[in-house]
Amino acid sequence: MVLVLLLALGACGRPAARHPQEPAGSHGKPKPRPRPGPLKVGTIIHGYTTWYGGNLDGGPTASGERFHKRDLTAAHRSLPFGTLIRVTTDHTHRSVTVRINDRGPYGRDRSRILDVSEAAAKRLGIIDAGVAAVTIEILSLPRR
Repeated sequence: MVLVLLLALGACGRPAARHPQEPAGSHGKPKPRPRPGPLKVGTIIHGYTTWYGGNLDGGPTASGERFHKRDLTAAHRSLPFGTLIRVTTDHTHRSVTVRINDRGPYGRDRSRILDVSEAAAKRLGIIDAGVAAVTIEILSLPRR
């Protein structure tokens, strides 16, 4: 009983623990995300990309088609399936055009905005790095 009381008193006066990615002074309130503007050809998006392939080759994608690591495709959280985008690495300025056919990337790291196929990663020169800062430009949107 005394131990519980001491532990409770010891916590008084200390600032509440915060998540490591939470900005100081936010006091647990989530930081509002900027709302994306309307999607249109020419829209530019900045972030990080990773790549996927290997044992996922031949498996289903969120669009219903099969994933092939040798195709120039990518996964994005919200761009419509069939959207064509140009992905350019910020470091080497190498670029590739890919078609969105899957959803992702998943996980807590929201700076990762795209997963490209293994073939696209090879063209971008990011196979060894695994992650790269990129600029994405929307080239065309599917007809509705």
